[in-house]
Amino acid sequence: MPELGGATPLETCLAQARLAGFAGIELGNKFPREAATLRPILARHGLELASGWYGSRLLERDVDAELTAAAPHLALLSALGCAAVVWCDVSAAVHTNRAVPLSRRPVLAEAELARLAARLGEVARRLAARGLRLAYHHHMGTAIQTGAEIERLLDLTPPELALLLDTGHLSFAGGDPVAMAARHAGRVAHVHAKDIRADVLARARAADMSFLDAVLAGVFTVPGDGCIDYAAVLAPLARAGYAGWLVVEAEQDPATADPLTYARMGHANLSRLARAAGFSL
Repeated sequence: MPELGGATPLETCLAQARLAGFAGIELGNKFPREAATLRPILARHGLELASGWYGSRLLERDVDAELTAAAPHLALLSALGCAAVVWCDVSAAVHTNRAVPLSRRPVLAEAELARLAARLGEVARRLAARGLRLAYHHHMGTAIQTGAEIERLLDLTPPELALLLDTGHLSFAGGDPVAMAARHAGRVAHVHAKDIRADVLARARAADMSFLDAVLAGVFTVPGDGCIDYAAVLAPLARAGYAGWLVVEAEQDPATADPLTYARMGHANLSRLARAAGFSL
């Protein structure tokens, strides 16, 4: 929703991210998409590029067509030294449409899931040859949302396809991020750490809200401000030697949740929890 915080300049976002203590940041809609332009902007604020979202449509087009569409994005990530690409298939997804409740998100038959997995696996192999890891982002409102769907996708794909563990999305979907981290710590290549407000989640489910309406209602917050047990999530990742990014997310309306306040809170909470779990930051 680019209108949320739309008047806030990119420079303010980056300056506050650094002030809150962050070492890097992911792409957003305010960012220039040319490496020669973006590199000095990030350097001016002492920030690295952690990664950036790519929404594929691999149920609608083949691997060659998808990689052609993704080429500028992948080139930007590679040029700025990213190790992983945040990848989510958005074929028939409903997460960007406030008029569509989450109950109407796509659910794949086994044959469709197998076709998607085969194409994702091929993309992952080709990206690996270029030094990029495909970190698959399970996401509310898409075909890979639930814990069971994540497990099936991992079963059907080669090890080149890694998991982006998103604690907030998995909890929203009724899954268990602690169990997922314990089972698949060795396959996790990127972590999105956002927390859940349990009371808002209960209302969102009861009302069958759209994804964006749930976000606007405040279903998400920064780590340590909700009901997710981050100590239990982080411990198996640390034991497995995870060495990628821990990305703090909140996905809140900045008009009601001051960005710098929550950025500082999220950084402080996640840093404390990560060190306690055994990470060296």
